[in-house]
Amino acid sequence: MTGKVLILGGYGNFGKRIAAGLIRRDVPVIIAGRDASKAKTCARSIGAQWAAFDLSSGLSEALRTLKPSVVVHTAGPYQNADYGVAEACIAARVHYVDLSDARGFVVGFDRLDAAAKAAGIVAISGASTVPCLSSAVLNHFRDRFATLEALDFGICPGQGAERGLATTAAILSYVGKPLKPFAGHPTAYGWQGLRRHVFPHLGPRLMGDCDIPDLDLLPATYGLRSIRFGAGLELGFIHLGLWALSWGVRWKLLPFPLARLAKPLLKAADLFDPLGSDDGGMFIVLSGTGLDGQPLHLDWHIIARNGDGPQIPSVPAILLAERLAKGGTTAPGARSSLGQITLADYLAALEPFDIVTA
Repeated sequence: MTGKVLILGGYGNFGKRIAAGLIRRDVPVIIAGRDASKAKTCARSIGAQWAAFDLSSGLSEALRTLKPSVVVHTAGPYQNADYGVAEACIAARVHYVDLSDARGFVVGFDRLDAAAKAAGIVAISGASTVPCLSSAVLNHFRDRFATLEALDFGICPGQGAERGLATTAAILSYVGKPLKPFAGHPTAYGWQGLRRHVFPHLGPRLMGDCDIPDLDLLPATYGLRSIRFGAGLELGFIHLGLWALSWGVRWKLLPFPLARLAKPLLKAADLFDPLGSDDGGMFIVLSGTGLDGQPLHLDWHIIARNGDGPQIPSVPAILLAERLAKGGTTAPGARSSLGQITLADYLAALEPFDIVTA
């Protein structure tokens, strides 16, 4: 029997895509959030159940009454969050998956490992493009290298692709702030390190440094001596505008946290949607020594068109929640999503969408 999946923030940018993906796979879903009207509307559109409650005070009761077998936590941002939701799921013996992109949150998630094992449940953090897809790509190409030394990768969505408030607030939380040192880069600041990457089918786009779990997880797992991750915006003047704001933060010229501007900046960005496209992509460049002893460089891209970009970070939660809801074999414990899905399975889940690799 397939268990129910409770999606916290289920009517949000990623939550609704995860819900629809699970329904297509015959997994029963409960859409949950604080707004009953939004939860009900979203649930009815895909044939799901719904529930409305405040995450900070009503989760434990919801777990008792709704009896899900899996919780998918999409209600970020996670940068300043604690592990309360995961701990409540462990206490209720409910499997847990989140979409956190917060470096400290995901890297430190294994502190819940003993409790999860004792409860016999699986808890996975960071079930998104990074580190799930990034590690899947590294695992796929790893055998071509005698030594894998460096990784440069990044993501740039299309201007017209749907943007979420939580993701925007998460990025703004570290724009202009010093990032914790990572392999090969002892000093870096959020949204600085301005550079350009040329994507196939998309052309050149600006990129800036971002803080993600991979900066710690991938060097520790693959022995990388250098790693760098960037994100970008399709319209150069918007990217440069945020880059300029990063200097205001770095030089302490702004009298308030930049994340406080998430809503107005998101609304302002929406005004320029007609100037861009809804096409985005991700690149991964691997460098090291090949099996023949010669330098080896491999580059891999995934390109999303027609607004299908948000489907890419939704895949890990869909596949992991389905596996857990259907009783698939996964060892109990708390861990990141690193290495949890193969590249072949990841790409197979994206076949219904306008997404290609290059």
